[in-house]
Formats: sequence, C-alpha cells, structure tokens
Amino acid sequence: MAKRPNFILFITDQQRVDHLGCYGNRVLRTPGIDALARRGTRFDRFYVTNPACMPNRAAMITGRTSSVNGVRSNGIPLSLRAATYTGVLRAGGYHTAAVGKIHLQNMTPWKAVAGRPDHGSHQPPPPGMDEAVIEDLSHPLYNQETATAWEDPAHDLTLPYYGFEHVDLTAMHCDQVHGHYSRWLEAKHPGSKKLIGPENALPWDGGMSDFQAWRTRVPEELYSTFYIRDHAEAFLRKRATGADDRPFFLQCSFNDPHHPFTPPGKYFDMYGPADIELPPSFHLRGNELPEPVRLLREARDGGTQDRNSWIAQAVHESDVRQAIALTYGSISMIDDAIARIVQVLGETGQDRDTVIMFTSDHGDFMGDHQLMLKGPMHYDGLVRVPFVYVDPALEGQQKAQTGSLASTIDISATVLDRAGLAPFNGFQGTSLLGAVTGTAPDREEVLIEEDNQRAFLGFREPVRLRTLMTPRYRLSVYRGAERGELYDLQEDPMEVVNLWSDPAHVQTRRELTERLLQRMLRMQDTSPIATGQA
Repeated sequence: MAKRPNFILFITDQQRVDHLGCYGNRVLRTPGIDALARRGTRFDRFYVTNPACMPNRAAMITGRTSSVNGVRSNGIPLSLRAATYTGVLRAGGYHTAAVGKIHLQNMTPWKAVAGRPDHGSHQPPPPGMDEAVIEDLSHPLYNQETATAWEDPAHDLTLPYYGFEHVDLTAMHCDQVHGHYSRWLEAKHPGSKKLIGPENALPWDGGMSDFQAWRTRVPEELYSTFYIRDHAEAFLRKRATGADDRPFFLQCSFNDPHHPFTPPGKYFDMYGPADIELPPSFHLRGNELPEPVRLLREARDGGTQDRNSWIAQAVHESDVRQAIALTYGSISMIDDAIARIVQVLGETGQDRDTVIMFTSDHGDFMGDHQLMLKGPMHYDGLVRVPFVYVDPALEGQQKAQTGSLASTIDISATVLDRAGLAPFNGFQGTSLLGAVTGTAPDREEVLIEEDNQRAFLGFREPVRLRTLMTPRYRLSVYRGAERGELYDLQEDPMEVVNLWSDPAHVQTRRELTERLLQRMLRMQDTSPIATGQA
C-alpha cells in the first residue's frame, strides 16, 4: 500500500472569500496563505453547507447536511453517536488531533430562543420521550465546551471527542476565549481575567466607530491565535520524533476573525479605517429590498436595534470601515501563525508528506447591502468562503484555480478519498480531487440550508431557508413566504436586482425550483441501510 499522507486543515471563523490576497484583496496582507495558494488549487466557488457556526462545522465533520445530521441551527449539539470522518480516520490508523475551536457543542450558557410546543390540555410526553430521537442533550457530555463547565478545574473533554484523540481547545471569540487556552493563559499570567473583556480594555478613542470592538489588554503572545500556533508547532515537533509512526490529521481552527473585534497589540492598528473601501453593494439600489434587509435598515435608522446583538443588523459606513480594518488585523495575525506552522512542517521534514487545506466556517456580510454579521439572507459574502488545497503528491498536476462549485461537506470526502478510506453509509460529500486535477467535470449546483431558532425579520415562524447555487444563478426559497430571491450572478454579481417576479425569468425560476427540489431529494438520508426486504 502507498504511504498515506498526513493532513493539516486550517479553519478560520467568519471569514469572507474576498478577505485574502490570493482572492484579489489588494489591501490585506496575507503572504502565508497566499504562498499556499500558489502551491496548490484555489477554489473560487466554494460554498458553505450552512452559513452558521455549529451547523456548518457539524456538516464538515460528518460529511452530511444539516437537515440530515440533526444540527439544524446554532444551539443544537452534534450527537455523540454521529459518525465523523475524523472517527473514520482514527479507525483507519490515523493520529487525529484538534488545536483550537471545535464548536460542535454549545460554548455559551445562553438559553435557547426556540421553546417546546404548547400541548394545551394534553399530558406532555415524559422526559426522554419528548424528542423524535431519544438522546438526552442536557446530559453533561453535551456540556463539554461551555464556559461554565470550564470554570470547574477538574473539567476536561471526554476523549476521543468526535473522533479527535488529542485536543487543545479554544472556545468562544475575541479575547474572551476559554477551554484549555484559558487555563494556559492563567498559568502564564496569573490574574488573567483582568486582561480580558471591554471592562479591562486599554484606552482607545473608539476610532471611527464603537461597534463591538475594544483594544484588548491581552498581549500578542498570549492571545488565542498564537496559542493555537504554538500548540500546533508542539504537536508537529513531537510527531517528528517518530515516537508515533501513524500518519496524522491535524485540525487548526482559529477563533478569529469574529466580532467583537479585538486583535491584540500591533494587529489592532495594522490597518486604518480611513483606508478601507466600502463594499460595492453598500450604496447600490436595486429594484427592491428583500423584506429582512428593509426591516433591519428601519431598525437602524429608527435607533431601535441592539448594536451589541450577535445577529444580523444594519450599520453605518463608519461601522463597516472600522470592522473591516480590525478584521484585517485579525486575519494578518492568523496568516503569521499559519506561516509559522507551515515553516515548522518544513523544518521537521514533514512537508513532503502532508496535504494542507485552508477554509472558513462561514462568511460575514461585512457591509454588503449595509449589513453586518450573519443572518438568513444568503448574500455572497456570507455563503462563499475560501478553500485552498495543497498536495505535494500532485505537484505539477494541480490546477492553479477552479471555478467548479464545491461545498463544505466535500472536505471530509476529499480527505477520506486521499487517505484511501471508504466513507460510511449516509455520507453525502463529494471528493474534490477530480476538481483539483481537472479530471472531473465542473459541478453544476450545490445546496445551502439554513434554519433559525427565531421567528423574526418579518417571518411568522422560525426562519427556514434553502438556496440552490448554480454557475449563473442563486435561487433562495423561504418557508411560508410568498416571495423568494433569484439573482443572475453573471449580470448582477452584487445581488441587487431580484428577478423572482420578473416575467422574463418565470421559466428560469421554474426550472431552478425544480432543480432545487431534485437536489433536496438527492440529499435525503440513506442511513440506516436496509437489513432485509420486508
């Protein structure tokens, strides 16, 4: 058998595809990631399976869509009984490790927005019988990532954790990260709680905007990004000793870039807000505003929105420029960390045997259509993310870039294919090796799912949204809504002219709706497999 490769998967958080030099950004400096892109294949049409953190990460690790793996929205832990590609790798002889964010369980103690149905005068089902799947998600085993759990000095993850046999956990965002990291920070700097949060921030005049940002007191070398860098380096150097002869899979997942925006030290001032250009769609006006966008803008203009909220909101020009500048600082710090990890890979002689991948768990509106953060509007900045694939064994055979459509669930399929390991029944991803080498035809469509706990933005019930992406069009359909969205991405890349009701596009909408239905049928579950005929 040919030697199986090692893998490193870099994941950033909430990073748009255009926030990298290798994807055309001329302001942001990312030489480390750009160098990877020059060595491998850059995917230009890579989409999330779900544009929210927990659902897309669950889709990534299971190779299954949100409606099938059960993690429909944030706030739903992935079942510990779920099969994962990391579990397949481990069973197949791989040393599996995760350094950084995992977020397959809740990180916060925040109560769910969605409530249980009102049964009226009927006796409610007993505990343990109140869900279609009998699984106690209130069990402590589903509380392993929360900040409150990590306040207990005796708490730790139960390993293997979703297929990872080694974990250095960093949970949450900005300078308020917990997990193994917070214990390490306290050991390095006793009294570390006085470093974190806006109440302990260094003096700052607020810049252009005070939107969800502060100048953290945490030094660069003690920030979570460099914790991930250093622990990944330690893992690679230990692997280089040869004490463990198994191939490895290392996931390095950064907690940034993410609001609130707190890049430390020099990274806070690395980019000036005045030098940041607004997204092209910020001032564009189309034929109509989608209802959610209109409502968000009205809340902004009427002064009724909560600017500290973590859900989508409309913002001002100054908010966008400040947020992008600080986001760039966070990305440059991550780029420095990735460059160091790749350097160590070479120093230890493991670079020729290691496949490297880079992606993000989802994007951010970041000023598109005057919006910030994320919510149930599938604009390009939210649903399209970077994906770079570098394979030393395919040197000279890889395409420099591909426009073939691809999806988050394809990462796991690609890793298993490259490792020579068959996936489990019910697996839905497609290997991208053919797209990398140009030996497979370009994909014609991908499905994006989204469910939200909230009934908001004009919707009478919790938002459920399905999107079909094709090379030319985006079709988005909302549950219970009379109108949807149809954009011609070739003629209208900024997505400002909704063609849903355009008489000239009735046939196009009909054809795409049928394709969406067929795609949803193809993505229905095939697990468990039949054990007999009847």
